[in-house]
Amino acid sequence: MPAVRPLPQTGSIYLDARGGDRALRVSWHEESGIVVLSLWRQNVCAGSFRLGIEDVPALIEVLREGLVHSYEQARDRLGAVESA
Repeated sequence: MPAVRPLPQTGSIYLDARGGDRALRVSWHEESGIVVLSLWRQNVCAGSFRLGIEDVPALIEVLREGLVHSYEQARDRLGAVESA
């Protein structure tokens, strides 16, 4: 089994909401012009995706739009409850 490599200087780890030692690891590799998104289970990489740095803004926009939509839905549900 290969050893787990430390994150590059710019990166982060996000724990899966389901638990079970699942995580998403994000690591920037400026020298290669990519961001690596890797899925981990315990200390084993289960898969990875190499995203070109030029595509990162579009990914961020999709995440931002989803967050805004989620907030709007929560606000609408709260408003419906308060007016009932």
